[in-house]
Amino acid sequence: MFSKFFINRPIFATVVSIVIILAGIIAIKSLPVQEYPSIAPPQIIVSATYPGADAQTLATTVAAPLEEEINGVSNMLYMTTTASPSGNVNISVYFQIGTDVAQAKVDVNNRVQIATNKLPEAVRRQGVSTRERSPDILKVLALTSKGNVHDTTFISNYALVNIVDDLKRIPGVGDVSIFGNKNYSIRAWINPDKLATYELTTAEVVNAIKSQNEQYAAGQIGQEPMEKEPTFTYTVKTDGRLKNATEFENIILKSNADGSSLKLKDVARVELGVEAYYFGGIYNNNPMIPIGIFLASGANALEVSDLLDKKLAEISTNFPADLQINTAYDPTTFVRESIHEVIFTLLLSIALVVGIIYLFLGNLRATFIPVLAIPVSIVGTFAGFYAAGFSINLLTLFGLTLAIGLVVDDAIVVIENVERILRDEEDLSVKDATIKAMREITNPVIAIVMVLCAVFVPAAFMGGFSGMMYKQFAMTVIISVTISGIVALTLTPALCALLLRKHESEPFWLIQKFNALFEIGTKLFSTGVRKTIRFGIMNVAVFGVMIFAIYLITTRIPTGLVPNEDKGIILVINNLMPGASLGRTQKVSQEVSNFAFTNPNVERVGAMSGIDFITGAYKTDAGISFVRLKDWDQRPRADQTSQAIAGQMMMGLFQNKEAMLIPVTPPPIMGMSTTGGFEMYIQDRTGSDIQVLDSYVKTIIEKASARKELAAMRTTLNTNVPQFLINVDNEKAKSLGVDVADIFTTIQATFGNTYTNDFNLFGRTYHVNVQSESTFREGTENYNDIFVKSSEGRLVPISSLASIKRIVGPSVVQKFNMFQAAQISGQPAPGYSSGDALRIIEEVAKEVLPNGYTIAWAGTSYQEKQLEKSGNTAFIYAIIFVFLILAALYESWTIPFAIVLAVPFALFGAALAVYFRDLQNDIYFQVGLVTLVGLSSKNAILMVEFAIQKMHEGYNLLDATIEGARIRFRPIVMTSFAFIAGTLPLALSTGAGANSRHIIGTTVVGGMITLTLIGTFFVPLFFYLIMKTKEKIDSKRSHS
Repeated sequence: MFSKFFINRPIFATVVSIVIILAGIIAIKSLPVQEYPSIAPPQIIVSATYPGADAQTLATTVAAPLEEEINGVSNMLYMTTTASPSGNVNISVYFQIGTDVAQAKVDVNNRVQIATNKLPEAVRRQGVSTRERSPDILKVLALTSKGNVHDTTFISNYALVNIVDDLKRIPGVGDVSIFGNKNYSIRAWINPDKLATYELTTAEVVNAIKSQNEQYAAGQIGQEPMEKEPTFTYTVKTDGRLKNATEFENIILKSNADGSSLKLKDVARVELGVEAYYFGGIYNNNPMIPIGIFLASGANALEVSDLLDKKLAEISTNFPADLQINTAYDPTTFVRESIHEVIFTLLLSIALVVGIIYLFLGNLRATFIPVLAIPVSIVGTFAGFYAAGFSINLLTLFGLTLAIGLVVDDAIVVIENVERILRDEEDLSVKDATIKAMREITNPVIAIVMVLCAVFVPAAFMGGFSGMMYKQFAMTVIISVTISGIVALTLTPALCALLLRKHESEPFWLIQKFNALFEIGTKLFSTGVRKTIRFGIMNVAVFGVMIFAIYLITTRIPTGLVPNEDKGIILVINNLMPGASLGRTQKVSQEVSNFAFTNPNVERVGAMSGIDFITGAYKTDAGISFVRLKDWDQRPRADQTSQAIAGQMMMGLFQNKEAMLIPVTPPPIMGMSTTGGFEMYIQDRTGSDIQVLDSYVKTIIEKASARKELAAMRTTLNTNVPQFLINVDNEKAKSLGVDVADIFTTIQATFGNTYTNDFNLFGRTYHVNVQSESTFREGTENYNDIFVKSSEGRLVPISSLASIKRIVGPSVVQKFNMFQAAQISGQPAPGYSSGDALRIIEEVAKEVLPNGYTIAWAGTSYQEKQLEKSGNTAFIYAIIFVFLILAALYESWTIPFAIVLAVPFALFGAALAVYFRDLQNDIYFQVGLVTLVGLSSKNAILMVEFAIQKMHEGYNLLDATIEGARIRFRPIVMTSFAFIAGTLPLALSTGAGANSRHIIGTTVVGGMITLTLIGTFFVPLFFYLIMKTKEKIDSKRSHS
């Protein structure tokens, strides 16, 4: 017998456990700590710039060629495209979870290079970038100047030169971006009147700057080969690029016969300015420059955050005295707090489990033996994490918390059986009793371990988001339960032989009372089992009613992906009327900040104006505010959660007449979506005008807003943005000898911005830009002040070659998988789940949309829809695997039914508990159900195994069934109560991340209660009925 070796060699058994603990301790130091494993789809971003182009032009001339080549790249899930009025195009390509991001970047970049030749020249000159970036924003830093000593232009460029590069070099940082950067630029502000006076055009000014601000290579004097051997070789340098605004002012535009010249400063104001003026930010009501830190794919958020803080502390010592850096947004605060809460819950679970074990065993020596299984199994599991490449995260910690109640089970079964034999057979020594106990219990212990592992094996091999979630949890339980099984067969029997006594002292009076009551309970249980079997047909009908009740309850439980958590942050989305100026947007952002500070739960506020946070597009009529709440322990009431405060803010901000202000909470899983709630796209596959798409989207928003299940409905599409359309008369231009390209170049330089070339400053390369003075681009009347030059050298007013008219159109154009699309997002109303919201918005969209218009899900909604398709897969496979393992162990196709039929009792309790606590059916609920499959089978195995043993000893079927149930009733109740006690802190926890803990805790606690109180009566019934049926069939076969 395997265990006898360790009973005879207790030091060997102890060494095995010590080695397991040491391996776990060593592994802990090397394991990363994070909220979740890498469950967000990897993302590659392709960016291009076309200065002065409108969104629709960008979508057709820049985005389309790139999309055509990128589409279909290996492992791609979907791609989204955003073309913004600032002339920027961003294509985000999302890949399947687990894709090698480095290879994905190479694949995308190769395809981008193929498309480059199809892009406009202005775009190629700016360059097309392909970069890997996790969608996880690790932090948003706020750089401010105390007392406003320095303006935001200085702050932005100081950050670019002295901060950004240092932060990019931190291991685990994927990207560092200055939102709305104010990079230096030589700005030549043209006066069109003066140009006309000197008979010059904007194109001539641009060409002059290009030619005189260029770096030329002049070679070397004396460079080989030479006829005569030179004594020295000299490098020849040229002045090359100009260095400052003064040198640019002296660029020569025209030389006269008398030796005089016309210089740039004669027709333009030249200064060291800013490349873009479309952004503004405030932090606690002070002007700020925000710096976004993005996590590299697969990096450890907490570790990188610590390295980031250390680096900031180091470089901040060299800051100017007035410069301050603060954290406007930091999701790792929630992660740290959540992990601390789970660790506290884990420790509380251990204490409760120890208390339950002591209550049942009645003496400290006996309690000490199974309790030792906890540190060995739990700490040893970390070595398994290291070998499997896992991290310490919420999922693995949840698994460990549940495992606390599981890892003591095997040891409890062993020690309880030893004590029973010592009571029943007084002539045996402790050692002999232990050997006999292990002879009886080894197979059940192995069966329990195999069944608990088999339950999670299918989940460990599932793919996608749900597979990744299951895998972390499943492997945690598999590793810990396997170790506990090893402990139960090695250390536990060795300690039983050493520490247990044949005649223990009288236990504490409370324990005696408990034991007396339990004896009464055991007798009542035996009587109850006998009556359950007697009225078997009626109880089978009750079982059928319960199955139907499970169906009714589960269909009434709202669905979701994962629960929304109070992350201590509220995002306020700010949208003004189309085309509103940046100044108006900044004013509204200030009002939001002032209003937020009236709430006593708010700690700090940061705001960014000029950026649409949902699409990532820079536009003057949009903004976002980050409202950081006080710590969770300072907000204990239900009306102080982030969701409740967001609702309170909604009521107050709704009164703002300037803008639509929508407070929302962050997404439940960072990196999958920008905000919480749902996210979908309406695709136009017909190629119709965008106005048609807009009309359908407006109808959907209107109908969805009227539904009680939905709230905060919004879309990124707005086709009513005031615009002007210029139509050039090509025939007339040709007849007058005017190049059409010159017309558009001149218009761009007047109303837009013309990038000419570069200059160097502080070791950096900055742009040189040409644009008209503000007084010459205030309105359409300035259209008459623009001239182009014909081939004969005459100035021709553009107003004679082109017409201009007022129109409306989109400021931002989005595409989804190459099709023109509009993003729709919203929140489930209070009392409803994300699953309810998805179902309702899908109903509304299908009601409104004609053929040729389709729905596409993105972000967390995409993963939730995928989960709907595969949600029950793990549960079904768990039951199948358990059945097959049991069939192999018992060499029977019938006995496993008696065990597996216990599962519905756990499912009934789980569904009932979740329903009455108003929780949802999500990934945590499903993980809990898979766990209950194993626990149900474990309890049933103990009864069935001993009933079979009693039949082998000569008992008839009925007596064997009842006796097996009676003998195993105490260990079943003991292990079940230990598990419930270990899990109860999850179901009742508070603080950061409590919602996730509530669901998984409530599921398993509810399931175990009904399994213990009801299922223990029915398992003997099922065993009896199955064996009775088998006997009848065997009898008929023998007589035939």
